[in-house]
Amino acid sequence: MQYRRFGRTNLQMPVFSCGGMRYQYKWQDVPGPTIPKDNQDNLDATIRRAINLGINHIETARGYGTSELQLGRILPSFPRDKIIVQTKVSPPKDPKEFRRKFEQSLRFLRLDYVDLLGIHGINTEEIISDTIRPDGCLDEARKLQAQGKVRFIGFSTHGPTDVIVKTIKTNQFDYVNLHWYYIFQNNWPAIEAAAAHDMGVFIISPNDKGGHLYNPSPKLTQLCQPLSPMVFNNLFCLGHNGVHTLSLGAAKPSDFDEHLKTLAWLDRADEILPPILARLEKHYIDVLGENWAKTWQVGLPTVEETPGEINIPAILWLRNLVLAYDMVSFAKARYNLLGNGGHWFPGQQAGNVSKYDLNPCLLNSPHREIIPQLLEETHRMIGGENVKRLSSS
Repeated sequence: MQYRRFGRTNLQMPVFSCGGMRYQYKWQDVPGPTIPKDNQDNLDATIRRAINLGINHIETARGYGTSELQLGRILPSFPRDKIIVQTKVSPPKDPKEFRRKFEQSLRFLRLDYVDLLGIHGINTEEIISDTIRPDGCLDEARKLQAQGKVRFIGFSTHGPTDVIVKTIKTNQFDYVNLHWYYIFQNNWPAIEAAAAHDMGVFIISPNDKGGHLYNPSPKLTQLCQPLSPMVFNNLFCLGHNGVHTLSLGAAKPSDFDEHLKTLAWLDRADEILPPILARLEKHYIDVLGENWAKTWQVGLPTVEETPGEINIPAILWLRNLVLAYDMVSFAKARYNLLGNGGHWFPGQQAGNVSKYDLNPCLLNSPHREIIPQLLEETHRMIGGENVKRLSSS
């Protein structure tokens, strides 16, 4: 395993973290005795494999159902100073509720403290303001820190880049959990801002949200040769020094195997990545056309600026991935979350796009005349049953 300094926390963070949202029994709290032995045994084996590999950062959240409760059955068996434990708590309006949720996390984990506490889901400007206001959830987290129950405080986010950068620039946080990977590079300014504030950078779910890379499309597999799409994506992320660790949501012990192949290439990223990147970009442009490929994002409105709150940028992004890389299952999963994702994945699908006049909100787009048609086509291509966020299911 290789390690990187996790920003101003000075923690030596493994380049892979063991994310805790794929091995638990349920997405809701349930009584401990109802958890099947085989499920707990699998979780225990997964954590032991992680630790044996040097992946000593275990990450979970109060919103991950039975994850914390089940981790509490295995984590106390390891020397406390040899593991780095992170949990995350969403910030309610009432800071006392934030404390109650955190105390529940600590009881479930059976630990005296966590190394990292993430304020979970700073996705909007309103949540920023509510979190950092005097006597808000951040102040409550600071009290927990003063009591020795928390070592470092960060935040996780699925929000737009400007919201992430604004939160980073408050200089109130030690680290950030965010999305950034090959197919979604919009948040690079946030990673640069985090570096300027010496914050740790944790990449959320780069192999699930980064394209369902546990089951990649044959087209993507071909284009990423001689690496697998998963190893390519890992190497792409870790090839940037501003990125410190990637979350691997292991569901079973063998899920680490493919990721480990990345380590042998880390010192040779400058050699192996350029031809793959060139091939991916060339194919993208060949399929979509150079003008569209390079300008499709120009002048697109936000969800709030769009009639019916249709999430035009997300829908066109998914369309591009389907056409260029055959990423159909990923696109369907993300598209059909629209309408049920709340501030985690905002906006609506394009099923009713014909009812709206999009001309005013697309005034600054060079593709304003064709976008309504493309939205309709995309809905027909990947629309289907609505999907809920896992933690809401």
